[in-house]
This record gives sequence, C-alpha cells and structure tokens, in this order.
Amino acid sequence: MTKILVTGSTGLVGRQVVRDLVRKNYEVYACYNRIKPEFGIPVNLDLSKTDKIISVLHSINPNIIIHLAAITDLEKCEIQREQAVLINTDSTRILARESTKLGAFFIYVSTDYVFDGTEGYRKEDDITNPLNIYGKSKLDGEIAIRDSTSKYAIIRTSTPFGLHSTKKSFPLWIKENLEGGKETSVLIDQFTSPTYVPNLSKMIIEVTLKQIIGIIHLAGATRISRYEFAIMIAEKLDLDKSLLKPIKIQDMNWKATRPKDSSLDISKAKKILMNKPEEIEYALENFIYEIKNLKN
Repeated sequence: MTKILVTGSTGLVGRQVVRDLVRKNYEVYACYNRIKPEFGIPVNLDLSKTDKIISVLHSINPNIIIHLAAITDLEKCEIQREQAVLINTDSTRILARESTKLGAFFIYVSTDYVFDGTEGYRKEDDITNPLNIYGKSKLDGEIAIRDSTSKYAIIRTSTPFGLHSTKKSFPLWIKENLEGGKETSVLIDQFTSPTYVPNLSKMIIEVTLKQIIGIIHLAGATRISRYEFAIMIAEKLDLDKSLLKPIKIQDMNWKATRPKDSSLDISKAKKILMNKPEEIEYALENFIYEIKNLKN
C-alpha cells in the first residue's frame, strides 16, 4: 500500500487532505506538533529539530510526502524571523533532501505571497518578488526543493477558506462579526483568489497521485477584493452588509507589507486536472451549506 506522510495535518488544509486520503484508503501518517490529528496515523514531529525529521522519515519510509506545515501568521513571521525561516525554509530543505534519499515524491504547498502584487493573475513562471518575511521564507522553501529533488510538485494557493474546529477563515470571521452586530473594516484594495478547502484538497490529491512535476497554481477561479468577498458572504447569509466598512491597505498598521493583487492564473490547473478550480459563487454556496449543516 502507498504510504503518504502529511505535515501540518491539523491545519485548515492539512486536516481536509488527510481526511480525504484516509477515505480513499491510503496509509496516511498525519504529522503534528502539539494537537493530535482527528484522522490518519498520528506521528509527533517537531520541525525545528533536524534529527527528529530524519528519524521520522526514515522510520516510516513514505512513498509520498505532502508538506503543509508552516508559520502562516504574517505578523508573527515579521517579529519572529528566525523561527519563520527555521520552519518555513530550513525544515523544508531537510524534508526535500531526505525525500530524495527515500525516492519519495515531494509536494510542497506554497503561497500567492511569493509575488509582489503589482499585477494580478500571476502565472507559474512569472517573476517572484515577496514583500514580507512569510512570502520570502516560503519562496526560499520552493528554491530549496528545486535544489534538492527532481520529484516534486510546488503548489501555490490563495486565501484558503473552510470549516475548522480551531482555525477561523475569512468567511467565518465575517459571519460571526455581522451576526454580533459588529462594524467590520475590510480591505477594498487587496485582491486574491479565494480557495475553498475541499476543492483545494481534491486538486492537491490529484496532483499528488498523478505525480505532476513542477509548479502549479491551485486556487479559486475568481479574482475578488476582500471587501467584495465580504459583501457576497453577507448577502448569501442574509446579514447586514452595511456593517462592512471599506478600508485601504495604507490605513492598516501592519508590520508585514501585503501585496495588493495576489490573484493567481489557474489556466494550467484547468487544463490538466479533472478536479477544476471553483468559481467563488459556487464555492461559497457549498461552504454555506456546510455551515448550515454543521459539517465540521
């Protein structure tokens, strides 16, 4: 049986990927640091310890490694730069290097924040230029993989959203604020490609099982501003959209610079995958159906 090791198995995307793989009857080793995963075979893995990474990989000897673990909090990455590099870049380099020794196929989930946002609909081979430590640490992870193995897929995604017991994605944040009657400021000049996690998981698994080599953008099929997305959420849930107040990036007191337009071109995914990137209307309807049926 194919053995698949997944890091970040309790995260927003990782939980869904592990769950979907287990349902397909794969032998899935779900790596975690503090909180045990709900699905898969739990494996404790501290990515800050090189010897631990090597020991775990060689004891399991997986056929496939899906590397999802990362520090994704942009502000935290700016403040704790060494930790961001250690987890997002250095551990990725070690995992990729050991993956080569084991002959495993390596999948790395990266981000739209490797681009500077001066233009939208970025393609896989466009020039990267991250504006913050998070984006740079993830890009350096991509480079480390390309330098370490030839059997890899680098997946870039954008604004994943879905249900999770502890992690609140953008639509849930908007929903809870509006239900509580809270006035909420939302960026009107930042554009992304929001990606529904169940759709993303299906695409990641297809890339994994087909062992599609190289960089591929797996994201939602709609470029939309945060504010427009929030308005759409309010309308779908019949909530008071007048509570949503447009704000610009320049008005935010952030340490980490955000790209203004990190939307991704998903033409390659649409062309070669059976599971296609979903339009935001369709994805949001499915997400709301999930919420209403409490499928978490």
